[in-house]
Amino acid sequence: MTPPLLRVLVVDDERPALDELAYLLSRDERVGEVLTCDSAAEGLRTLQQTDVDCVFLDIQMPGLTGLDLAQVLSRFRSPPQVVFVTAHEAHAVDAFELRAVDYVLKPVRADRLAEAVRRVVAGGERSPGTGQDAQIPVERGGVTRFVDRADVTHVEAQGDYARLHTAGGSHLIRTPLSTLEEEWRTAGFVRIHRSLLVALAHVREVRMDAGRCSVVVGGPPGPDGGVQLGVSRRHTRELRDLLLRRGES
Repeated sequence: MTPPLLRVLVVDDERPALDELAYLLSRDERVGEVLTCDSAAEGLRTLQQTDVDCVFLDIQMPGLTGLDLAQVLSRFRSPPQVVFVTAHEAHAVDAFELRAVDYVLKPVRADRLAEAVRRVVAGGERSPGTGQDAQIPVERGGVTRFVDRADVTHVEAQGDYARLHTAGGSHLIRTPLSTLEEEWRTAGFVRIHRSLLVALAHVREVRMDAGRCSVVVGGPPGPDGGVQLGVSRRHTRELRDLLLRRGES
């Protein structure tokens, strides 16, 4: 069955950019209707009166910004999907923390916009924290990079932040460990300590010493390979059961 055509809203305070984006979207065979607004405040009024499938949203606008509007939309009972369209890379982390489906940089290419529409149709399959191939935006020195979640060996709590550890280094993100534990459980991440999540796929060894359990993640097996992480007593049995089931599958 052919999926229904999308109704989308484009919000941008710059008329040329607004018209260009609306034109490109109107040419996409998956889009049935394109609404436009030249401010976030007007966009909010429209969204309170009209159901749309997705909002293509500029970030830097006078008054209410695109990020502000996205935060308001996140509290809707059935929020539309959000694609940010902006000339600035610096807001990518904030955008994806608001569960944006995509983050498209201006000037917008038709093929790149078509990919954003594909992700909307697919229900945001590339949104961070969901899907087995999720990519996590991390920012360092004003540059946003994307880390494959499959490369993350373990996650360490640092207050309201979390530090992702990979073989190539570590990355701090503005997401509490408790949130990642809930969202990444289906991807094989389990809590082994109040301040640690571990990716079961990266566990190389389980060690017992004087009744205390630890695991080794990353690197080759052996005394000099990987990183050793302590497992709290309350999480030891659950972890060992999960690893046994993994070995039997």
